[in-house]
Amino acid sequence: MNETRRAALRLNMVSGVGPRIFCRLFETFGSAENVFGASAADLQAVQGVGASLARAILSAPQQIEVDQEIEDCARSEIRLMLFGDEDYPVELSQIHDPPTVLYCKGSLLPQDRLAIAMVGSRHVTDYGVKVANQFGRGLAQAGFCVVSGLARGADAASHRAALGGGGRTIAVLGSGLLNIYPPEHAELAREIASHGAVLSEVPLHRPPHAGAFPQRNRIVSGLSLGVLVIEAGSRSGALITARHAMEQNREVFAIPGRIDSRGSHGCHDLIRDGATLVQDVEDILDALGPLTEPLVLGRSPKAAADSAEPAEGVSGDVFDSNEPSSQEKQSTLISNSSPPSIRQPAELLLNDQETMVLQAIGVEPTFIDQIVSATSLPINRVLATLSVLQARRLIRRVGGTQVARI
Repeated sequence: MNETRRAALRLNMVSGVGPRIFCRLFETFGSAENVFGASAADLQAVQGVGASLARAILSAPQQIEVDQEIEDCARSEIRLMLFGDEDYPVELSQIHDPPTVLYCKGSLLPQDRLAIAMVGSRHVTDYGVKVANQFGRGLAQAGFCVVSGLARGADAASHRAALGGGGRTIAVLGSGLLNIYPPEHAELAREIASHGAVLSEVPLHRPPHAGAFPQRNRIVSGLSLGVLVIEAGSRSGALITARHAMEQNREVFAIPGRIDSRGSHGCHDLIRDGATLVQDVEDILDALGPLTEPLVLGRSPKAAADSAEPAEGVSGDVFDSNEPSSQEKQSTLISNSSPPSIRQPAELLLNDQETMVLQAIGVEPTFIDQIVSATSLPINRVLATLSVLQARRLIRRVGGTQVARI
């Protein structure tokens, strides 16, 4: 790790320096290295930096053991992802205040971009556990990655349901990865890391504190296409995740409960205010509708110029490592020219034959004879499959002999 990246990691490890203050410091001084060379007066001129934080920043080169942090990561097989790195999650890089640093235990795969967050009360009822199991398994079996916060109650039930459904799941912590909270979920965290990833933006050994959890929630929603609220009271922290989702232009789904159950009042409030009421996984697929651009799954991120802009307030070369900038390294997973691709989440529910027929159909009208030729299927099976695809609103008829993808 070069000195520029080491300085960025050290600055992230200073207690009180979150992503917003980090960005302000970087914009003012040009690099993390320059921040440590600034005077106390210059540091305090930055919004949000008081005298005590300025002292903590200036003492960081002597007080914070970056080498030990890096060694602990290597020993525990934890990967460091800094904003702008090629493997940094694309969707997360596009939110207003992306994490400066992500610690990752496990693996993030391209297909994890097709994710739904599941959140809810820590004091979940039997009903909440039941629906968490239903939706967690259903989403996993449909091909979604389930994202949650490893908390007691609905979060843990959602992770376990996704694992039970044979799917992938991501846990985002408010504590360091070597200080799992709650501690009784340490084994669950290990299982998640084997079938997905456990993430945190805070240093490895940092204990949880109250303010870390609302901040953690923006990562949960930022990694996802939408947030599903399982069960939540009117003051539940799950509503903070829903609010982050709205601010990030993600979908918000809520499961209704009994009108006399205080644990469902938050969900009912969300539905009243415009969240989508869902009763099964199909409702989520329908609500997501066509993706803005096709999502190409199953291949690794690679550099691509002229793709998405860096997140607001964050420069793409914050962590210059003699590699292309983050703007040059935005993922090309979303592409109109690299089939097979997912244009609508409902495609995840198709069987092999239906998928093969769908992949033979273009966005421009395609003759049915061409589909027969491309798939080598009998005409009667192609026609029957087209009826299924049309019923799922994945294709449209164009005259009597042509179809096109929606």
